[in-house]
Amino acid sequence: MISNRTVSTTQGNVPQSQWEAGDLLVAYLAQLSVDYVFGVPGGAIEPLYNALARSARKGGPRAIVARHETGAAFMADGYGRRTGKLAVCCATTGPGATNLITGIASAYENRIPMLVITAQTALSQFGRGAFQDSSCTGIDTVNLFQHCTRYSTLVSHVAQLEHKLSTAIMTAYQSPNGPTHLSIPLDILRSTASVKTPSYQLAALLHRPALLADGEVKSLCSHIVQARKAVFVVGEDCREAIGAILNLASLIQAEVVTTPHGKGLVSLYHPLFRGVIGFAGHRSASETLSDPEVDTVVVFGANLGEWASNGWDTEALLNDRLIHVENVEGNLTRTPMARLHVRGTISTICERVLSYLRQHPPAKEEPALGIERRQPDSPLREVLRHEPKWRFQLDEEAKYYDDSTPIKPQRLMRELTRLFPPNTRFLADTGNSIAWAIHYLHPSGQSDRNGEPFRGCLEFASMGWAIGAAVGSALGAPGNPVVCITGDGSWLMSGQEITVASQEQLPVIFIILNDAALGMVKHGQRLAQAEAIGFELPAINYCAYGEAMGVPSYIIRSPQDLMALDVKAICERQGPTLLDVRVDPEEVPPMKTRMKILGGLQ
Repeated sequence: MISNRTVSTTQGNVPQSQWEAGDLLVAYLAQLSVDYVFGVPGGAIEPLYNALARSARKGGPRAIVARHETGAAFMADGYGRRTGKLAVCCATTGPGATNLITGIASAYENRIPMLVITAQTALSQFGRGAFQDSSCTGIDTVNLFQHCTRYSTLVSHVAQLEHKLSTAIMTAYQSPNGPTHLSIPLDILRSTASVKTPSYQLAALLHRPALLADGEVKSLCSHIVQARKAVFVVGEDCREAIGAILNLASLIQAEVVTTPHGKGLVSLYHPLFRGVIGFAGHRSASETLSDPEVDTVVVFGANLGEWASNGWDTEALLNDRLIHVENVEGNLTRTPMARLHVRGTISTICERVLSYLRQHPPAKEEPALGIERRQPDSPLREVLRHEPKWRFQLDEEAKYYDDSTPIKPQRLMRELTRLFPPNTRFLADTGNSIAWAIHYLHPSGQSDRNGEPFRGCLEFASMGWAIGAAVGSALGAPGNPVVCITGDGSWLMSGQEITVASQEQLPVIFIILNDAALGMVKHGQRLAQAEAIGFELPAINYCAYGEAMGVPSYIIRSPQDLMALDVKAICERQGPTLLDVRVDPEEVPPMKTRMKILGGLQ
């Protein structure tokens, strides 16, 4: 924690007995073990950067300077997802603050706990036409952020700072999680703090007890015991509970699918895994849910919007077979048709159900799956961990092994998981990248304390998210390679953030799917038989782009080019690598579910 000390500001020296507001703010971040604040500096937020400079010298939170504020928010998002810590980003007043909005809106839709700090014109200058005025008398950023945060407020007196800061941090972790925003005027940031040490121990206040509704859990036990055939759907909020969920599935031999958000939580070799349901999902997953023998579908921790519900599929998913187990109350509003809602900590609920079923095992035979029969109290073991044949189906599986040039995106996805080590984390950007990755990219690594082996930015689906998030993710788990799969369209929006990875010496591998087009737009227009307009991008040598920025870069035209790479050296390098992958531009990504929602397919 930062202690009282002499601090130097642009206004001169501050006596030792005094503590600036910025130092108090940073001390709270240190209390929560936050390592980085992502942002772009500017005059109005300089006092916070002064505090971060003092903090960095003492080994506390330090500044990471992005090239654009949206990139800073994406970096904070990636860092928060990887570490489980509070994501923090900041910007100066006016356009610095407004540039954050896309990244903050993305965090809001994806429920990322985040603290957003923006500077504000000095209070004495409100209403006087100040430079980059974003007060209530200018472009009112407090109100702008109201629509994409859980809490947005102006700190109008230094005595408010500690209370409003604590409220913002605690609100970021309240269900549903999300970003919160403090707008702090320049003169407040420069002010002497009203306290000399933090008054609150936020880590203790943020601790969540394991809660459940006992009556609903008893009903869940009863439904599971009576089920003839059950399917489990694993969503994004199951990270802490996945072991218990799979143990329960193994005990009752329930087949398992994941939503796109939950991809990576279940090993592709698990004998009960049937693939991904929803956008770019697998036919085997849809067939599993559509099986007329299935009378119980249990969804765990899933936001059943368009992506995860297979386009609000009422036949396979959103019907009275559904039981929804949730720790996020807001998710339950998507399933009013469910026969049962179970609220509480998912891992605790599953452990309680497991305990009940071990004492009252279902009176039915387990289906023959070619695996050893486990006793009720045996831990789950992936007995077919090394079996090469999965139990889910890929579209156009032959292209997964295609040797042709230009390289097929399907083959690219296959080779990426074969070439990179198991501790690699993959992030996929919006557009064709996410569609190819959800369906064809199957990392062999497992979910751990450093996150899932695969992440996408769904719901708000911001282009360029993966580029910034890969930087934050690499900072959050040093020594682990991070692969960012992005398109040339996203790269032209946010590719400059590669220089942050270079400056911080991060082993991030940026893979650009180069088809000289906004690929999802192009293929969407073709599938819908719409006018072909606005999708073309110029033919660009991104290898030369990377080399111009001092980043080792390679052009990949064929599977042979890819396999010729020295991946071990790339992963061990202290800095990023860029792969300009010239993919087959005529390959259509698995996006038909999206097209049906848009009305482009019947």
